[in-house]
Amino acid sequence: MEATEIRKLAALEDTHWWYRERRVLLARALRRLAAAGHVPGRALDVGAAGGGNTRVLRAHGWQPVALEYSAEGAGVARERGLDVIRADARHLPLPSASLGLVTAFDILEHFDEDHLAAAEIRRTLRPGGVALIAVPADMALWSAHDVAVGHVRRYDRASLRAVVEKAGLVVDELWSWNVLLRPVAAWRRRRSTGSDLDELNPLVNLGLRAVVTAERHLPVRALPGVSLMLRAHRPATD
Repeated sequence: MEATEIRKLAALEDTHWWYRERRVLLARALRRLAAAGHVPGRALDVGAAGGGNTRVLRAHGWQPVALEYSAEGAGVARERGLDVIRADARHLPLPSASLGLVTAFDILEHFDEDHLAAAEIRRTLRPGGVALIAVPADMALWSAHDVAVGHVRRYDRASLRAVVEKAGLVVDELWSWNVLLRPVAAWRRRRSTGSDLDELNPLVNLGLRAVVTAERHLPVRALPGVSLMLRAHRPATD
């Protein structure tokens, strides 16, 4: 992602409906991990940009490091008081089996060699450690937005599962997100000429947030959405 897009994301992520809800979903996943007995420890937020998700990890007791390739994103994360590493997700500068949790939201789709990034996630996780991954869904939604933010592909369930399992991780859950607004996204993407990372009218932002919030309580996770989300773990006997 270009530096201008990183700065734009950092400016928007505290208020924009998309990023706010993604942080809510991450927080929910962390609470479920805690309820299942996962004790917070060292964590890595791959492709952290300005560190919005890294701050969620820290708020839930984890000891996170924000990993960001771009100087711009790393700079924003440091300005926010976060521990930051600048590195490529395909070559993580961390010891094997050193992490209890890795988050990688909207990262794999930026690499031709997405399997290398997935393999590095598996390598750095300790046995029993958890990966939380999100990717854009469905090549039918491909648009100028994807080009502008540096995507190589969008995923379906089979292709996402395949790259994660090839890396040696066990998929625990795979679901769709942003299902209710998929028709709106498809309409907008057909008319898109660039990135969708724009500041919205506050009323529009509030309305979209209300719709995506309602999705938490509806049985729609098996339906096609704009994103796919996945929870996996490194086998404890590995």
